[in-house]
Amino acid sequence: MKTILVTGGAGFIGSNFIILVLQETNYSVINFDKLTYAGNLENLEGFSKNYKFVKGDIADTDDLKLLDNEEFDYIVNFAAETHVDRSIDSPNIFTITNVIGTQNLLNLALERSVTKFVQISTDEVYGSVAKPDCSTETSPLNPTSPYSASKTAADLIALSYFKTYKLNLNITRCSNNYGPCQFPEKLIPLMINNAANNNSLPVYGDGKNIRDWIYVEDHCGAILKVMEKGINGEIYNIGGNSEKQNIEIVKLILRELDRPETLIHFVEDRKGHDRRYAIDFSKITHELGWKPKTDFNIGMKKTINWYSKNKKWLDNIVSGDYKEYYSKMYEER
Repeated sequence: MKTILVTGGAGFIGSNFIILVLQETNYSVINFDKLTYAGNLENLEGFSKNYKFVKGDIADTDDLKLLDNEEFDYIVNFAAETHVDRSIDSPNIFTITNVIGTQNLLNLALERSVTKFVQISTDEVYGSVAKPDCSTETSPLNPTSPYSASKTAADLIALSYFKTYKLNLNITRCSNNYGPCQFPEKLIPLMINNAANNNSLPVYGDGKNIRDWIYVEDHCGAILKVMEKGINGEIYNIGGNSEKQNIEIVKLILRELDRPETLIHFVEDRKGHDRRYAIDFSKITHELGWKPKTDFNIGMKKTINWYSKNKKWLDNIVSGDYKEYYSKMYEER
C-alpha cells in the first residue's frame, strides 16, 4: 500500500482530497497540518483506517522532523495562506508559509526520493485576463497581490527543483472552488451564511468581477489524476467551465434562500482587485482524460443545502474576532 503525505489536509480542499482518497482508493494518508484558523479536523472525523494526523507547520524544519519515522511515496502540498485581503494586510506570513514552506517540502521530497510531488497552485498567478482570452499553462505569470506573488514564487521554485534536481513533480493551477465545509471567509459560504441570517451581503465594487467556479470534488479528482498520471515536470490548469460575475453568485444565493436583493450592500473595492480570471484547461482533458463532472447550478444547490443543514458547524467554526472580521470581508476562492 502506498502512502500520500497531504500537507494542509485540514483545510477545505485538502480535507476533501483526503476523503476522496480514503473512500475511493487503496492509498493510505498522512495529514500534516498546522491547524490555523481555517483548519478543521471535523471534516475528517470517522476516518482512522489508513489515516494518520500529524500537527505541524511546513515552514518549521523542526516540525517537519516529526515525519522522520513516517514513510510516504507522494507529497501533495495544499498548505498555504490564501486570503488576498489578509495578504495585503500581513504579507510576511504569506511569504513564510507559501514560499519557505514549499521549499522545505521540496527538500523533504528530495531527501525521501518520493515518487511524485504535487504543488497545488492557483489561477491567480496569471493575473487578470480580458475577454475573450484565457490563460494557458504557458501564459506569462502576472501576480497582483502578495498572495498570488507568493504562489508564483513557490511555483517557480518547484520548477527549479524539477530542472536542477530532476525531482518528479507537477503543478496544478485551479480556478475558484466551492462546496461543503469551506471556511466562511470565502465568497459563497459567507453569502449563504449572511443571507440565511438576514444580514447584509457585502459585495466589492460593482460586483462584476468574473471568476470560473469548480465544485471541490471535481478539483480533487483532477489532482488525484495528475498525481497518478501527470507527465513529469508539467503544469496542469484545472477549471470548472463556469464563469460567473460575483453579483450573479450573490443573487443566485438570495433566490435559493428566498431572501430579498435589498440585502446586497456594495462596499469599497479591494486594492488591486483583478477583474477576470479565466483558464484554458484543455491540456488536462487531452493528456489525462479529465473534465469537470458537476453542473454549476446543481453544485450550488448541493452547497446551499449543506450549509442550510449545518448551521451549527458554522457557529462552531467561526467565533470571536474572526466572526466580526469575515462578516465584512470575503475572498473569491
